[in-house]
Amino acid sequence: MKLWLILILLSLITYAVVQRSVSSTTKTPVWLCWLVMMFPAFIWTAWIYFVGEDPPIPIMLIIVPLVVCPLVYGWLIQIGKSENNKTDNQTQPVEPENNLVGVRPINSQEEQDLRNCFPWNIYYLQKIDYRPQAILCRGKLKTIPEEAYNKIKDNVEKVFGDRFFLIFQESLRGQPFFALVPNPQTQTKDQSDTEPITRPGLALGLLLITLLTTTIAGLEFQGISEEQLQSDPNMILLGLTYSIPLLVILGIHELGHYIAARRYKVSTTLPYFIPFPAFIGTLSAFTQRRTPVPHRQAMFDIALSGACVGLIATLPVLFFGLSLSETVPLEESNFFNFEALDPRLSLLLALLAKLALGSQLQSGMAINLHPLAIAGYVGLLITALHLMPVGQLDGGNIIHGVFGQKTAIGIGQVARFLAILFALIHPSFWVWTVILWLMPLLDQPALNDVTELDNIRDFLGLLTIALLLCILLPLPPTLANWFNL
Repeated sequence: MKLWLILILLSLITYAVVQRSVSSTTKTPVWLCWLVMMFPAFIWTAWIYFVGEDPPIPIMLIIVPLVVCPLVYGWLIQIGKSENNKTDNQTQPVEPENNLVGVRPINSQEEQDLRNCFPWNIYYLQKIDYRPQAILCRGKLKTIPEEAYNKIKDNVEKVFGDRFFLIFQESLRGQPFFALVPNPQTQTKDQSDTEPITRPGLALGLLLITLLTTTIAGLEFQGISEEQLQSDPNMILLGLTYSIPLLVILGIHELGHYIAARRYKVSTTLPYFIPFPAFIGTLSAFTQRRTPVPHRQAMFDIALSGACVGLIATLPVLFFGLSLSETVPLEESNFFNFEALDPRLSLLLALLAKLALGSQLQSGMAINLHPLAIAGYVGLLITALHLMPVGQLDGGNIIHGVFGQKTAIGIGQVARFLAILFALIHPSFWVWTVILWLMPLLDQPALNDVTELDNIRDFLGLLTIALLLCILLPLPPTLANWFNL
């Protein structure tokens, strides 16, 4: 029953992610994209249900769906985009300029006022293109990007008020251009006034449900059955030794994003926890931005703040939990064998474990994790997931801030293929691998997406990627011999 409950919940989450990702970009039906991405889970669930866990799922039955389904998913989206372009070309014949009312949101006088917003010594405007979702202003940049954006933004606001967002981006050829995008808050002001950005009731409800699911997971990690819990309700406290530290770690991570966003006056929701009725009891937590980020520095700082404070909360919990853990003989292990975890699977984990356990941890030994250590370890793995340089994840925003949007897309695609290889080695990561492929590579750009970061932030960005590698890569043999691991 639990297996089907997990499948249903994963299906609902996948459908919500797919609908958000593809509904506005392709004409391919959402249900078809969802079916393709859920196909591996359907196959594996059917195998376990009809055949059982012994024998294990054949390796080819794991590899082929993981490789083929994301490729089919991308192909379906491209087909839908092509169909969308064909439909647009067929249904929108070329008309005189005066008839482009829907595509041209400003009149002739406003267009002249818009041209006057671009001083020739700041940005030499050459062409204005009207698109269904934006007004593109193309030309040549004559000064530093930050000065140009601030000056032109002030001019546009004097003419149009808050009617448009002014976005400053680079084309695929590296040429900076401006785009005026209608501000939805001014167009639907009555609706936005009735829809609160923060919903404390929803946030509290999800927190309580996640507390329940993680507490149940904590009890299962310690082998406490439902009958034992009914006979002694005080055993629930043993489950709380896992759930409360984990939720504190996740909550601090998201509060870091929330506080940094408020600093840059970016409207964002409260942290929402995602309950999961099996395994570790949760799929992490998230906050959602409701207004654009002003510049790449803000995008970087918001992403890095959550990752940093989350890691600061994780390391003491993990270290103290490891010091309470016991060493056991090493057997075949994976990332989620909490009763005999091989710390050598992760460079950072191995170093922390050696510091915490000292001479107790030697070559040929594994760790039976204390519930507090499990909470810190899960927090560490979730930190690694957030640092993956893909799309809207913290790592994706950090890479976007350091290298710009175009390079970030390429790095994200490489990371997704590497995630498939990682899942082939460690099949327990296939769920997160599928989630990475469901995420769009392109997150919302900053309003000023051209001004680059300073050297300190560039260094910190590269440092976070090094941290990600330290979490996911195994302990090198040289260091293992040095530390007698």
